[in-house]
Amino acid sequence: MIINLLLILVSLMNVKNELNASVDNNALDLSVQLLEAARHDRPHEAIQQELATIDLKALSEQLNTDTKKKTFWINVYNANIQLLLSDNPELFEDRGKFFSTPRVTIAGKALSFDDMEHGIIRGSQSKLALGFLPKLFVDSYEKKLRVSKRDGRIHFALNCGAKSCPPVAIYKADQLDRQLDESSRRYLNETTTFEAAENKAYVTALFSWFRGDFGGLDGAKEDYLKKYDAIPPDSNPTLSFKDYDWTLDLGNYIDL
Repeated sequence: MIINLLLILVSLMNVKNELNASVDNNALDLSVQLLEAARHDRPHEAIQQELATIDLKALSEQLNTDTKKKTFWINVYNANIQLLLSDNPELFEDRGKFFSTPRVTIAGKALSFDDMEHGIIRGSQSKLALGFLPKLFVDSYEKKLRVSKRDGRIHFALNCGAKSCPPVAIYKADQLDRQLDESSRRYLNETTTFEAAENKAYVTALFSWFRGDFGGLDGAKEDYLKKYDAIPPDSNPTLSFKDYDWTLDLGNYIDL
């Protein structure tokens, strides 16, 4: 009898471990599947439900590097922007409310797009401090899932639904660095105008809004605009920020 009970307990523990492993192996895949469903207009509710009920501990253990965290959250952010605004485009009329209201549940917690972008993907940065000040109050959920080091390239991957946003790509953890380099190069070359006679570069407003993420304006020039060939390597222009076009523009996908 005792031996039989022990065998049953071992069997139950194996089943539990298999379930946890399944969750661990599928969280990143689920983020890809959700974005693919949004792109190809496929059913997405079951995927969203899995993401909503995934165990927080299992999720944090799986997203155990900044690369995995960025991959997961960029895909989840972009997918839900497309899905929500496709169904309810009127939500974009009050953008402040749209981004600050909790709308997406992941691992049991309702999150706003601001929570995902500024809290998790930017590593607990204040939304309105130009990337120079951290958030004062951070809960345990955010601490478990946020990146440890900011990466300015994410601003050329996150799509908030506006016409001036970068296009949406499906990001994969094993290709993320290359993909972010490519998305940055594409976006900066498309949005930057260099005027040699004026010694001025007209650039995306993202460099102004999040300048601390780029290492200040000097960092924007050296580590982004020059690195991705948007301005000549021997130049040192004054930066002028273009107006951001907030016209709703969905379905802007690319393959990287």
